[in-house]
Amino acid sequence: MRIAKRMGKLKSAVFAELQRIKEEVAAQGISIIDLGIGSPDRPPAPHVYHTLREAIDNLGNYGYPSSKGSRELRETIAWWYDQRFNVRLDPEKEVLVLMGSQDGLGHVPLAMLDPGDIALIPDPGYPVYAAGVILASGEVYPMALKEENRFLPDFDLIPEKVARKAKIMILNYPNNPVAAVADREFFTRVVKFAAKYDILVCHDLAYSELAYEGYRPPSFLEIPGAKEVGVEFHSVSKTYNMAGCRLGFVVGNSEVIEALTRIKSNIDYGVFFPVQLAGVAALRGPQDIVAQNVAGYAARRDILIRGMADIGWVMDRPKATMFVWARIPKGFTSSEEFAEKILRQTGVVIVPGVAFGREGEGYVRIALVQDEKLILEAVQRIRSKFNFTP
Repeated sequence: MRIAKRMGKLKSAVFAELQRIKEEVAAQGISIIDLGIGSPDRPPAPHVYHTLREAIDNLGNYGYPSSKGSRELRETIAWWYDQRFNVRLDPEKEVLVLMGSQDGLGHVPLAMLDPGDIALIPDPGYPVYAAGVILASGEVYPMALKEENRFLPDFDLIPEKVARKAKIMILNYPNNPVAAVADREFFTRVVKFAAKYDILVCHDLAYSELAYEGYRPPSFLEIPGAKEVGVEFHSVSKTYNMAGCRLGFVVGNSEVIEALTRIKSNIDYGVFFPVQLAGVAALRGPQDIVAQNVAGYAARRDILIRGMADIGWVMDRPKATMFVWARIPKGFTSSEEFAEKILRQTGVVIVPGVAFGREGEGYVRIALVQDEKLILEAVQRIRSKFNFTP
């Protein structure tokens, strides 16, 4: 059986190896504390799952849904953007419902790239960014996210020839995996750069509501001219603990929305209608769950960072996301080697930064996806086996 050559460019080796080692460690009788995959461990709010349950009991909800998403949900998304970011959207032309934001991020290159076109992709970056480009037969040009530049891409480092050939640029702030944030001044530079070179900006804003100490991440679309050059992807997964429901959306430039709608209408029939109703309930209903999530992740973050500092592993305190991005301690040269050693000796799963790109070497990503008691136990296990030199 001949597999397409493009499949050889899709990376899963690091995650597959982590899974293999995790199974080995568990077989030795060591309980696993998984701080790897960024999947919320808390349930949705009661009013959300009650809405979903009632909708599932309605036997009229089992037909094919619209590939664009229901009018009610698209109007709700437009309303939410207006309330949260003061961004006005046309629910008919500027909003598209997705099976999670990853669905749209993976498919937008099919709508916008011809073979050989360049996409500017953050490095380190969420794996689907590059995967979507590869599947569309495009060329990935990595934009290095450096700690000394606050993990923001430096557009001055992109060669003129590359910028003129680029068709897409993907950004993600607050960022996964590096947990960095961006301000309006940065997004203003983005709009100017994209307009100069006729580049579509795809901004992934999945973590906008998971921010701490009063920080409120902006939307890229708040910037004048942003809608002319870009779209923004969002999701209910992280904000409302609905990751398994697979519900997200993309908003912004109407031409891009129309093109992605055509792609979607040819490959799927949209999101299960009861899940869309649950999304409406999440966005329009009481927001207590969001505040609870933020407080919970902040407490977990602080337990982790304080505990690691006690043994000489100093980590930056992120302003947003459900992750901590940490430089590996002195004495280790490989993020994979370090993550494997932690897993084999303590049963704690963390992800080596190189899994997200070459620039991730020297770092690890730690997901705050276990309760405070397990985060504290993870700290204690690592403390019992290691003492790092600060």
